[in-house]
Amino acid sequence: MATIPSMMQAIKVVGSGNDSKLITEQCPVPQPGPEQLLIKVAAAGVNRADLMQRRGLYPPPDGESDILGLEVAGVVIAAGAQHKSWLGKAVFGLVPGGGYAEYALLHAGHAMAVPAGYTMAEAAATAEVFLTAYQLLSSIGNLQPAQHVLIHAGASGVGTAAVQLAKAIGSKVAVTASSEDKLELCHKLGADILINYQAAAFEQELARFWPAGVDLILDPVAGDYISREIPLLKMDGKIVLYAMMAGREVPHFDLVPLFKRRGQIICSTLRNRTNHYKTRLTQAFYQTYGQPLAQRQIQPVLQQQFHWQEAEQAHRLMASNCTKGKLVLTF
Repeated sequence: MATIPSMMQAIKVVGSGNDSKLITEQCPVPQPGPEQLLIKVAAAGVNRADLMQRRGLYPPPDGESDILGLEVAGVVIAAGAQHKSWLGKAVFGLVPGGGYAEYALLHAGHAMAVPAGYTMAEAAATAEVFLTAYQLLSSIGNLQPAQHVLIHAGASGVGTAAVQLAKAIGSKVAVTASSEDKLELCHKLGADILINYQAAAFEQELARFWPAGVDLILDPVAGDYISREIPLLKMDGKIVLYAMMAGREVPHFDLVPLFKRRGQIICSTLRNRTNHYKTRLTQAFYQTYGQPLAQRQIQPVLQQQFHWQEAEQAHRLMASNCTKGKLVLTF
């Protein structure tokens, strides 16, 4: 195995809020604990949560690295005593922080083998979006074949993963997006109903296509979307919120329509879940979709790669809302 240096380069945040800056800084290489792997990072996924952390709105869990980055791909160069079988293998997976660095710690239970034929950039674009989508659709949403699901931000990283997983389940899929090219991408991934929310109110369009309603809505927007979504629900339908892009407050909220449908509004995060939860989620996903992933029946949508020292440019592109799929930093 290669010699492990004592110091590494990492991207750190200076300041917080809209005026925060990213700088390259020397810091100690982390040491793996009994249940951890040390990864020589080849690529790291860029997520909207990174932008939120820069603004001081999404701090890392207690005791975890304050370096940005929630998913990595790379080679295992050190491991806890019970996990030496991972040494030398190419892996990818979720990390609670620390991904924007030359080396990062990955819990052994969260590691997945990089499928043959995948680049490290593709692998780094997979874990966060597919595990989030799997959690929202299956673990929480319990989506079934032939049921109807509405996926907002269909061309986003999570959106593109959710479209593919919902179609793999055998469900009917409607998506919203802000442009025709984003909707075209969703159509190629299998979406059945395409709604440009800039051109029409999504609730009116969906009611026209699916007058009987939907079983599940995946919503990263929140705000006034929630009141607009409730009338779309079938009996016992669910709205799963996983971000608050339109804000934390719901204006003019009336519970009666939700009660009439026995509806549920569920808030979900992934980063602050326990290691045990993430291990079970990772294993369940990989057992169900590892082979389709390897055969590219499902796969990440990788829009663009940036050298890791171009992280600021990657963040600006993500903040512009002009992305389709994933952005990745390469080391």
